[in-house]
Parts: sequence; structure tokens; C-alpha cells
Amino acid sequence: MPIRLILVFLVVLLWLPLHAARASDTPLTTVRVGVLEFGTVNWELEVMQSRELAKKRGIDLVVVPLASSDASTVALQGGAVDMIVSDWIWVSRQRAESNLYAFAPYSNAVGALVVRSDSGIRQLADLRDKKLGIAGGPFDKSWLLLRAYAQRKLGVDLTQYSQPTYAAPPLLNELMQRGQLDAALNAWNYAARLEVGGMHALIEMPEILKGLGIDKPIPLIGWVFREDWAAANSAAVKNFLAASYEAKAILATSDAQWDSLRPKMHAENDAVFQALRAKFRAGIPTCADADTMSAVAATFKVLADTAGEKLVGKSKSLSNGTFWPGFALPSCKPH
Repeated sequence: MPIRLILVFLVVLLWLPLHAARASDTPLTTVRVGVLEFGTVNWELEVMQSRELAKKRGIDLVVVPLASSDASTVALQGGAVDMIVSDWIWVSRQRAESNLYAFAPYSNAVGALVVRSDSGIRQLADLRDKKLGIAGGPFDKSWLLLRAYAQRKLGVDLTQYSQPTYAAPPLLNELMQRGQLDAALNAWNYAARLEVGGMHALIEMPEILKGLGIDKPIPLIGWVFREDWAAANSAAVKNFLAASYEAKAILATSDAQWDSLRPKMHAENDAVFQALRAKFRAGIPTCADADTMSAVAATFKVLADTAGEKLVGKSKSLSNGTFWPGFALPSCKPH
């Protein structure tokens, strides 16, 4: 079934029955969402606000711009915001230390290893002694998974086999365009720009995961919030997630909605705009089941084995309760 039909079905099946029209005299519940100022999450939040998807469910959505991923976790821990977008690795680590946060899927969108057409890189083995840029730092999830994949397939440690450089996504793209890097492992929205500019993906995350024995799409990032806050505001959390998934359904089906979002996307040209739209849509989660959770647990083990305690802390496996039980996608149907 095409993703657009799946998303429409998802909204109708799961969410719309939960939300009768809000009585006009019922006060709104404020939900403060911390997001990176120019992050792609803002696209969905713009739909939620412009179409009043949150308001009609009794939510006063307050968007709090933040400067970095670290700033978002600090804001959540300090009570300055109620929700952020982060990953289940951080949530699992916090839970292992008795800091009870919870995770609800936001996106399956992942980055890619993009190479210059004149780099001479045709396969992973060609990365020997090449200048490789990695978004973020040495504990970036995509980098760790690529390292694990290279170790399994080639028996090499990419930290020694190549010449890694860590930098912010915009800087990586600039270095690639200048010819100062041979390859870059970058976030999906930046990788899309490089591909439009004539470079190509050598390997993408689904292939990396498959090579590690994880043959199922998984959400790598999601909405993260305190478990006690969610317990005290369970209706508000469910309503917020309902609004989020209605926004996703609109973005999956409406090109007109994307046209209205275009100024916020800062797309340099039509080709970049279309690539960003396509990759966002491809990353929308549509289902989950026991196999999905097994894939998440297997991915956690790979990351823990590769990075150790510096990444996962005291967690030896995915902490119980990491995925919020108050949220569930439809079960995946067999292909």
C-alpha cells in the first residue's frame, strides 16, 4: 500500500476517534516543544500550528527554539520544555540511571554516506586513507553503525582505515563542495543537497542495518519527554502525538502543503525542494510490531558493542519502558 494511503488510514484508524471537538470553554493544555531553530521538525510543527491540529485537540503548542541537540536535552532536564526530539539511546541511558524519560517515534529518516564523483570511491573498501567527514562527533549513531558494518564486512576499523573528521552538517557540505573531503556521512537533509549537487550515496542506512542483520525500518529519533509529566498529562501527550501524526498524513499526501512550507525549508532550488520532500515522506513511520522492537534492541546492542559505556552508560540492553506504552502504531502487515 502506498505510504500516502497508509498515513491516511493511520490517522482515521487511530487518532480521529479520540478527538471530539473541544468544548469552547475548556482551557488549553500548554505543551512546550524544544526544537533546533532551523531543524526539519519545524516543518511538521508549522503544519500543526497553521492548521490548528494541536489547538483543536486542546493543546496550546509553544515552540521553543534551541541552539543545539545538547541544549535541547539540557532544556528538557531543567524543565524549560516538555518535549524534544531525540533518540532512544539517550532515553535508555537516562532510564538506566533512574532518570525516567520516554520515547515515541517521530521519524525513520536517516542519512547516507555520500561521495564525490571524482573521489575514486566505488565501494566501502575504497575509503582506505580517504578524507571522511562525519556529522556530529565520534559517537554519532550513523558513524558507529557504519563502523560496525565495515568491521563485519571488511574486518577494518574505519577510525584507522580512513581519515575521519568530525564537523557540523553545514560545514561538512561546504567541505565536500570545496573538494576538501572525499566522502561525508551526513544527516538526510544535508545528504540530499549533496546528491542533488551531483554527488551520490555510496551506502545508506537501510543497507548498513541489513548488513548488520537488522532487516526492518526502525525509528531512530522520536518525541522525548519525562515519564512523570506524561503520566500527569496523558491525554495531552496522546493528543499532541495525534496532531503530530495528522500533520505527517497531510505532508504525505499534500503537495500544496509543501508549497506553503517552502520558505521555511530554505531549499536552494526546485531539485533540492523536491528531494527534501521525498526524503521526509520516506521517513514517516507507518507501523510497528514485535519485530520492530527486536530490530531496535539489536541495533542498541550493535551500538553498545561498538561504543561502549561512553554512549550507552550503564545500559547493557535497551532499558525497559524506553518506548512510551501510551503510544502505538498499527501492526505491520506481512509483505
